[in-house]
Amino acid sequence: MNSFSKKNSTCAVIPFYNERKTISKIINRTLDYVDLIIAVDDGSTDGSGNSIQKNDRIILLTLGKNCGKGLALKQGFEKSIILNTDYTISLDADFQHPPEIIPKLISELEEFDIVIGNRLSDIKTMPLIRIASNKITSFLLSFKTKMKLIDTQCGFRAFKTGKLKYILSEFNGYEAESEMLVKAAKRNYKIGFVDIPTIYGSEESKMKSFKTIFGFLKVFFS
Repeated sequence: MNSFSKKNSTCAVIPFYNERKTISKIINRTLDYVDLIIAVDDGSTDGSGNSIQKNDRIILLTLGKNCGKGLALKQGFEKSIILNTDYTISLDADFQHPPEIIPKLISELEEFDIVIGNRLSDIKTMPLIRIASNKITSFLLSFKTKMKLIDTQCGFRAFKTGKLKYILSEFNGYEAESEMLVKAAKRNYKIGFVDIPTIYGSEESKMKSFKTIFGFLKVFFS
């Protein structure tokens, strides 16, 4: 049983699927900026979970099969809520989200309930299809929520944990991150954005275009 009970605690939730090359490195870098990490193995088949060195600041949750990023995030968020942390950060395991920016995200939580990384101020390295999808989905969600939402597809986010428990997703895929913003808007949460670098490497995206679009449409018309 984890005995984590630090005051003013910050927890990072890192979902991952077949990220053996990067998961340990991203965890080690993130530990410099948070009190606790909840790593969620979304049914990896490459032994990613076995490469994580567990200690009293790292909790590993393992899903029996590949269920989707949305469900993996939800599992991590629920654990952070149970542990009564103050702030919860979500970031990806493939180094697209620099952990060094976590303090900046947290500092903005003094004004906002949710803070999201904004990659659209630096799109030189972003694939054209991603630029188009990010701009379109951000426009549509801004229209739906009647809020100015800049980069709704970025998974690098900071939450006040006390607010997080009311907006947990019901969808299991990538659309869960859009769903959470819709729920937050309905509760009049204040949502802010922080510019972050746009980082794309040679890794193959795990996002399936048709499935992701269909999931987004379910959220938009819900």
